[in-house]
Amino acid sequence: MARKFVYFFGGGKAEGKGEMKEVLGGKGAGLAEMTNIGLPVPAGFTITTEVCDFYYKTGKKYPPGFHKEVEKNIARLEKLTGKRVGDPDDPLLVSVRSGAARSMPGMMETILNLGLNDRSVEGLARKTSNRRFALDAYRRFITMYGATAMGVPRKKFDDEFDDIKDRRTRVRLNRRTGAILDTHVNEQELEELIQRLKKVYKEQTGKDFPQDPKEQLWGSIDAVIGSWMAEKAVTYRRVEKITGLLGTAVNIVQMVFGNMGDNSGTGVCFTRDPNSGENIFYGDLLMNAQGEDVVAGIRTPIHLNDLESIMPKVYRQLIQVRARLERHYKEMQDIEFTIEEGKLYILQCRTGKRSPMAAFRIAVDMVKERLITKRDALLRITDKDIEGLFYPVIDPRIPQDELKANLFATGIAAVPGAASGQVVFSAKDAEDSTAQGKKVILVRKETSPEDVGGMHAAKGILTATGGKTSHAAVVARGWGKCCVVGCEDLLIDYEAKTMSVGNTVIKEGDEITINGSTGEVFKKALNLIKPELPEAYNSLMKWADDERVLKVRTNVDTPYDAENAVKLGAEGIGLCRTEHMFFDTDVRRIAIQRMIIAEDEETRKRSLNELLPFQKKDFIGIFRAMDGKPVTIRLIDPPLHEFVPHTEEEQKHLAQRLNIPFHQVKRRIDRLHEANPMLGHRGSRLCITYPEILDMQVRAIMEAACESKKKGGKVYPEIMLPLIIDAKELLILANRTRKVAETVKGEQGVELKYLIGTMIEVPRAALLADQIAKVAEFFSFGTNDLTQMTLGMSRDDAGRFLPDYVDEKKAGILKSDPFQSLDQEGVGLLIKMAVERGRKVKRDLKIGICGEHGGDPSSVEFCHRNDFDYVSCSPFRVPIARLAAAQSAIRSPKKKKR
Repeated sequence: MARKFVYFFGGGKAEGKGEMKEVLGGKGAGLAEMTNIGLPVPAGFTITTEVCDFYYKTGKKYPPGFHKEVEKNIARLEKLTGKRVGDPDDPLLVSVRSGAARSMPGMMETILNLGLNDRSVEGLARKTSNRRFALDAYRRFITMYGATAMGVPRKKFDDEFDDIKDRRTRVRLNRRTGAILDTHVNEQELEELIQRLKKVYKEQTGKDFPQDPKEQLWGSIDAVIGSWMAEKAVTYRRVEKITGLLGTAVNIVQMVFGNMGDNSGTGVCFTRDPNSGENIFYGDLLMNAQGEDVVAGIRTPIHLNDLESIMPKVYRQLIQVRARLERHYKEMQDIEFTIEEGKLYILQCRTGKRSPMAAFRIAVDMVKERLITKRDALLRITDKDIEGLFYPVIDPRIPQDELKANLFATGIAAVPGAASGQVVFSAKDAEDSTAQGKKVILVRKETSPEDVGGMHAAKGILTATGGKTSHAAVVARGWGKCCVVGCEDLLIDYEAKTMSVGNTVIKEGDEITINGSTGEVFKKALNLIKPELPEAYNSLMKWADDERVLKVRTNVDTPYDAENAVKLGAEGIGLCRTEHMFFDTDVRRIAIQRMIIAEDEETRKRSLNELLPFQKKDFIGIFRAMDGKPVTIRLIDPPLHEFVPHTEEEQKHLAQRLNIPFHQVKRRIDRLHEANPMLGHRGSRLCITYPEILDMQVRAIMEAACESKKKGGKVYPEIMLPLIIDAKELLILANRTRKVAETVKGEQGVELKYLIGTMIEVPRAALLADQIAKVAEFFSFGTNDLTQMTLGMSRDDAGRFLPDYVDEKKAGILKSDPFQSLDQEGVGLLIKMAVERGRKVKRDLKIGICGEHGGDPSSVEFCHRNDFDYVSCSPFRVPIARLAAAQSAIRSPKKKKR
């Protein structure tokens, strides 16, 4: 049986189903499902994502039999509707829309009103008795087809329209100031515009605008499938970490028109407030408009509630659709609809993008409403939702007088939170400035999918037009990025790089603050603070802790950070980097530098003795903060050259401080130089050469632990030896560690349990894990260095070429950046081997991870699958790791460890 590449829907029946997202895309699956449950959906058909996949794998060719299958479904659509494409008397018009399995709002192409030509536009005018409507539809089609299918710059078409509005419409209406809307343009002006648009098309393409509907159809299908690999779509997938999709589906659907007059309109709505999560109907509506007008933000819409007074019957129908879709999908829905001469049509439904605050509230509320289970709720929250809860807000302590004095403009609050930064007026400038370490606010008249890179780089987004469902709002909401839209008083001059309201002018580079919760724009950088976490966050994180098997620890080096991490849910410290403590004060720096410059062991020991009380004090603070939770302390790791100055002036200053000759300091520092310090004299190798360093650090740890216990504290120290390559090496250092530890216990008269283990961060250690496990009481995978050594890539230098390895438009060798998300195929294989070998020798061997991968959701899932005891990450990623561990336990259930 031949493969099916096209799925039809219409007449109350659909060949596809809602669960077929991977094949039909989200939009196609939604259209099929809505048809099957009896909603008023225009008829059409969906070309599967498999066609897109085939197209790119075979040098941009379509599968055998595909053309015939499309033609067969066009004929089926014509029969169902009683109209023919291109008919000069009563033409069937269709839209051609993209739709991948994952929502990518505005990133791929759409073409409306396909089937119009010089003859059929007159038939449409006669059939509808509305020539202005028919001409308006035709000018839209020429613009969309020319820009999307043929690559004509959209601005060339828009410039012609703007000229008509200014030169003809403004004069006719006798309006010297104010905006001229698309709806103000009359029939005669549209006729002139169409001729000018066709002229632009011919000048840019060398061809007349196509009159054959078949040529239009295939040009549009090519354009939509081609948009899958457009730069903006590839950038969005990279930013959103969307991988593994076949491509985009193509939806060809009978047109319904929202621009047929004042009894027609189009809108986008959400079944709940996507900003707060409140259970209210929320959305935007434009009367006498097509769908592209709402999303593009070309006109500022009216609120959905206004529909109740304009068309009460349609509003009641929409309320019923809202309730039915939420019950059916058990999820907040984003609905696109059109009203054609008083009749409601549902064009699309999909899971709605929402702010982080809303994500938590909706999930918890739906559990209370018994729509979903606690496990369903946990699986709906993402790492970005958690990050977004910690985004800043304007400091409430700022006096109202100061806020009023600095208020510049007010728009529509599209995405909550606040952001301050320098004003930039283009996406490229936003990306360039961010790369230089600047914080920027991207200001645009309206955003388009081409702006996506700059939108992601900016701290916040401000637009002069658009509503809460415009492109800017939808994309920013998906990223939890502060956004204000529809700031209509804003006059933006791209050439002068200024924006103004009245007599107040703000130039590029000036600082502003935007408040995405109120829509206010302030003409200075205001102080921002972290917000309070909503109650729904606490409820959901408690459910996460009840589900997960993996423990979650944190990577911290100070008592303050340790206390913070505990508040965020950390159950211990997985990595305390002792060397960071050496940089804390000038006295400490001088002591460590004196130890390094020393030529003999006695001087080194004296210097280390100066450091011991400082290290001990730090450990006491950390043990107190963790209050009985396990604390893994890594002995010194970096090479010694990182602690000493390298300029001649700084070295002379150090020589004076140490009261030794400059040439002695310089000679010693020169000897420390290494061609490749990452693979040089560092970690446990330093302790083999200078065991007195180990002695001091272990003594500081154990004295702090004993003193803490004497004061009634609970202490569980775990001493970790880094960069081990061999069991014998570990045995030498472990024996010395144990000797110092037991000596201190004897001196203090305290019985104390402690563990000695190692970081597995060198491939050789992973390969010899069975031998190393005979000595170690725990393994902690240092995945930062393990990734560098396994891939042979320096994370400090890989930025020059790594993007090419990840970019699917270029090499596409790696699925993601291996320093952000664990390379499970390569590094992961080594880790699995080390875990299996280690536990064969020592069944109860404690296993954790302490690289930053410990806060990456897919890496946490890997750790869960491979029976780790814990993951460890930076404090602010602790909640993300808690959630990811719970989600992993739901997907792959395991018994909890005691």
